[in-house]
Amino acid sequence: MKIAIDCRMLGSGGIGSYLQALLPLFIKYHECLCICNEKQLDQVKSFSPHQIIVCNVKPFSIRELFFFPIKIARKINKCEAYYTPYFNIPSGVKLRIYSTIHDVIFLDLPELVSKTGFFVRKLLYRYGIFKSEKVFTVSNFSKERILTHLHTKKPIIVTYNAVPSWLRQDPYLPKEITCKEEDQYILFVGNIKKHKGLATLLDAYGYLIDRGFKRKLYIVGNAENFRTGDKEVFDYIKSFPEGKIVFTGKISDSQLKDLYYNASLLVQPSFYEGFGMPPLEALYNGTKVVISDIPVFREIYDEYPVTYFKTGNSDDLADKIEMVLDKGQELSSLPDKYTFEKTYEIIERIIERDYESCNCS
Repeated sequence: MKIAIDCRMLGSGGIGSYLQALLPLFIKYHECLCICNEKQLDQVKSFSPHQIIVCNVKPFSIRELFFFPIKIARKINKCEAYYTPYFNIPSGVKLRIYSTIHDVIFLDLPELVSKTGFFVRKLLYRYGIFKSEKVFTVSNFSKERILTHLHTKKPIIVTYNAVPSWLRQDPYLPKEITCKEEDQYILFVGNIKKHKGLATLLDAYGYLIDRGFKRKLYIVGNAENFRTGDKEVFDYIKSFPEGKIVFTGKISDSQLKDLYYNASLLVQPSFYEGFGMPPLEALYNGTKVVISDIPVFREIYDEYPVTYFKTGNSDDLADKIEMVLDKGQELSSLPDKYTFEKTYEIIERIIERDYESCNCS
């Protein structure tokens, strides 16, 4: 079966990582036509797909929705199926489409966007579902929220997310952090959007410093992005003693892996997630985890050795950080619940079943 795969989200945060892990499996088992922009061309070539089309049209742009290049659409339509790791659907694509909605955060938290932004996003969600044969998502929580807001009768299929192989250390090897306490650090991986809960972590960290806490706080991200994105949070960060909070800036995959492995603890204080990858990535690098007590984390991290704190409660978070660092967590064995091989098998089975059904009818 020949599958067209939209690769234009490669390198774009969590969605790019999701596709990067799935793409080699698609190429291994199927003839694949990969659609990417010029900047992604070398990366896509490294996967050795059967065919590549360069397309510089941006996802969700007016051009994609209404004026997608006819020549590219014709080449796509010669395939048996079209897969996108997101829910952007180019105009003119007329074969069976399989899309992915990772979450509907802007529908659940409309205060994050303007009224116009909310309306446009809801239209795009509806359009993506309307054009799709099936829609994939990454948790039962996200599935329930999609059905609640969008009332679709289209099948919503949970595939879950996973940690890519390159990011996994052997979690069963004991970790020894021998540096001085003041050179050790706790880790936050995320962005400045309010649902990530960074302000809660900063409050908790301030309380800990008042109690004599010596470890640093590492924030994976660029300080300039924090300043321009949320001045209030950035000004708050500047009020901490010099050197206590460290911005990593843009880092490589190997640097991220090292940060996970060498951290004393990862904190994920989110108010909302569709899945929430950093805690899983930390666990598979042998690092302890404290996470907020939200429904999706209860679903995803059931059976995992994590510690929950009361969502949005800085005092409780500070207490849980101290408790975990003092008493530790047992990381000797982790359940093998999520792998990209399992994710791919679900997606492939759905696409192949539809293909066979169509050929038999």
